[in-house]
Amino acid sequence: MRFVPSKKLATVTLALAGLAAAPSSPAATATGVLAVSAIVLSTCVVVATPLVFNNYTLAILNSTATITVTCTPDVLTYTVGLDAGLGGGTTSTRKVTFLTNTLNYGLYRDAGHTQNWGNSAGVDTQPSSAGTGTLVKLFTVHGQLAANQPGAIGTYLDTVQINVEY
Repeated sequence: MRFVPSKKLATVTLALAGLAAAPSSPAATATGVLAVSAIVLSTCVVVATPLVFNNYTLAILNSTATITVTCTPDVLTYTVGLDAGLGGGTTSTRKVTFLTNTLNYGLYRDAGHTQNWGNSAGVDTQPSSAGTGTLVKLFTVHGQLAANQPGAIGTYLDTVQINVEY
């Protein structure tokens, strides 16, 4: 015996199959815009390693630190200055302090300790390399603690501000 579906059953089956396969359409669509912008600032960031004079024994003591200046590509020239510090000295004779005791030291742009590193643009600051487009530049600070300065035993400190003018 063979089963033969009726026409009525076949019509219902096809109608249900059509409903299942029919894609649903959204009721409505809304559109808008997203504004996108970018702001590039002309800026420089400066960081430095500490300058540490270890084990002072009344002899001249030398040390170095590195200043890293990172600027945006549009900053082609700038100067790096160092202020007098918090120790009460000047840019030519800075002071590290411990309680009421001080020791004199200098900061220089050269290893021979002949070019003072101060904060007067065009006089004793360190210029960048003009027009290189280099984003990162390293500067070496040469420090020298003067000889024959008796002081109390302790840790002497100073804080010098780095000023980058561009």
